[in-house]
Amino acid sequence: MAMTSRREFLQQIGVATASALPLIRSATHAAPARAGDIRLGYAAITWGGNDEQAIADISALGFPGIQLRASVLTKFGTQPAALRDLLAQHQLTFVALSSGNVSIDPAAEARVIDEHVAHAKFLRDGGGLYLQLIDERPAGRAVEAGDAQRLGQLLTEIGKRTAEVGIPVAYHPHMGSIGERPNEIEHVLDASDPKYVKLLLDVAHYQVGGGDPVSAIRRHADRLLFLHIKDVRRPIRETPPSYEFVELGRGSVDLPGVFAALRDVHFRGWAIVELDEVPDHARTPKDAAAISKRYLEDVIRVPVS
Repeated sequence: MAMTSRREFLQQIGVATASALPLIRSATHAAPARAGDIRLGYAAITWGGNDEQAIADISALGFPGIQLRASVLTKFGTQPAALRDLLAQHQLTFVALSSGNVSIDPAAEARVIDEHVAHAKFLRDGGGLYLQLIDERPAGRAVEAGDAQRLGQLLTEIGKRTAEVGIPVAYHPHMGSIGERPNEIEHVLDASDPKYVKLLLDVAHYQVGGGDPVSAIRRHADRLLFLHIKDVRRPIRETPPSYEFVELGRGSVDLPGVFAALRDVHFRGWAIVELDEVPDHARTPKDAAAISKRYLEDVIRVPVS
């Protein structure tokens, strides 16, 4: 690696590297896992739209990848090359763009498809890899049996169109969406074409929705495109039930088990650490990211950089 920059190296190996890198051991399991199997990035969501500060801070902490939200389009929407250059200066891979919600309202279908295809083109031109899609629960009514079927078909159509510009789609099951609980997620995945719709597993959202993220990794190993590594504390109060996303190691997600499962299924790709907002407002987003980095390196024994 001394002869090439980190960015050049990443471009050479992509997300499917099989290079022989040093062996590490997980926090609770003896079997070795290669450091290069999982690439760790960090999500800019914690910075609340201050994307340039997020880029600087995430790079300074040594994370090699970043996930950006659609807020980045405000400044860079017409100049994706400028974003690509900025990320290159900070030695960051543009892992994913949070493309926004997918409405299953038939009246909105054309607009929804066009919007996400446009985002995919921006992502491609900005040097990015994956497009994240979250579904939008229908307003004013309960979720019906046919909603998952329609959502799966719409995700497939978007995935076909973005594939034409070289960008794969990852469906992100999420609290407050059609794909909230494990059985609902299964219905959406079954209704979509696995060739065009991959899975972004957020381990904390999946747990809050009533599922076991360790089991989900094993069950959906062949469909995993990338992950959100996240922790959650609950209950904050009993009535109404509540939860709070926290820095890694400060919640209840079995993160050692998550990384052991990723090793066991031979996952090679990106895992994005995500924290929606800093739970202790005395800390900055960078402070919170540093806490999660220390947990990954000291407890999980996975190097970040």
